Amino acid sequence: MPSVRRALPVFAVSAVLTGAVLAGAAAGATTTPAPPDEAGGVRVQAAAAEGLAAEASARVAAMTLRERAASIVMGHIPTTDPATLRDYMAGTGIGGFILMGGNIPPTEAELRAQTAALTIDPALPPLIGIDQEGGDVSRLPWDDFPSSVTLKASDAAAVQSAFAGRGALVQRAGIGVNFGIVADVTDDRSMFIYRRALGTTPDAGAVNVAAAVTGEGAQTGSTLKHFPGHGAAPGDSHRGIPSTGMTKDEWAAGDALPFAAGIDAGAPLLMFGHLSYTSVDAAPASLSAAWHAIARDELGFDGISITDDLGMLEASGIDAYADPVANAVAALAAGNDVLLAIMFTDAGSAGRIVDGVVAAVESGAVPAARLDEAAVRVTQLRLDLAAQGRGLVPCGDCVPAG
Repeated sequence: MPSVRRALPVFAVSAVLTGAVLAGAAAGATTTPAPPDEAGGVRVQAAAAEGLAAEASARVAAMTLRERAASIVMGHIPTTDPATLRDYMAGTGIGGFILMGGNIPPTEAELRAQTAALTIDPALPPLIGIDQEGGDVSRLPWDDFPSSVTLKASDAAAVQSAFAGRGALVQRAGIGVNFGIVADVTDDRSMFIYRRALGTTPDAGAVNVAAAVTGEGAQTGSTLKHFPGHGAAPGDSHRGIPSTGMTKDEWAAGDALPFAAGIDAGAPLLMFGHLSYTSVDAAPASLSAAWHAIARDELGFDGISITDDLGMLEASGIDAYADPVANAVAALAAGNDVLLAIMFTDAGSAGRIVDGVVAAVESGAVPAARLDEAAVRVTQLRLDLAAQGRGLVPCGDCVPAG
């Protein structure tokens, strides 16, 4: 199922337009500016993407091997202390940080101080991510916008509105990436992913996922998860490796549809789940080159692929996944651009992963070109965030419903 995707950067043009609209509103404008010529807008976007791509390539070329390896790691430590967070980022040199519950202070202003502390170089800010789905998975206690619990029974307009508000809250906190759009499909209420999924059928999921990407896309980097889809694979991937015998054709006609719709809507990130579709590959999709090829060659995804938390592989209790560094190296080799590590980590975990990636490249176990490709993609998105002054546009009229 081929699709045509716009290239990174995905925020730049929409962010500029959003800023112009907000500026007009602040000045008391009463008319809506005419949209730009479509062809002209595409040309502007393409030129911006080419410029950022060239700068990203130049920056990566100037990096040492260790700096390249560090740039693709998204780490975590559980603290709300800005100084500790800053020391962690400065000491590891990693390219990203995920905010979990233990990182969220009581107020939005305090959170903004933390994301500022995580940003060592504003010209190349880290990818700061958060799981802000709303509802059952909500890190921001002040997010009162509707979630998938009710949105799965609503229309696309309601989904778009809710995620526009949610994206604004994420952006206002200085967070550039939201792992918030659950593209999994299931109508089985007993499955742990049911309440979090945006659709109970592939078609409904596709409509809602596209609306969610459209809603939050101007404010934050939308992420689709958990590719290729939790709904077909019973079980909780936090405790094991859910598997299914669903065939590739069955998947393409069903569970693939919400992911394809989100990709076509412009989602810049795709999170690969620790899910085994045995008819395609016995390995989890997060470690499967076959599934990465399907995402890129068949669904047309050209953004950043990211693992689900690599610690979940360890939590499965399967001996083959007992080594966190080996898991990270395998994930990079399979095609992931960002290595996300949360469970079982400590202040030194990110450094050990970086060491492992360096060793794998030096030994030839992972081609240097694979690391370079990942580093360029990540660096380009980080430059895009810097170009927009991520987090500086106010929420405006986005007020959570009671």
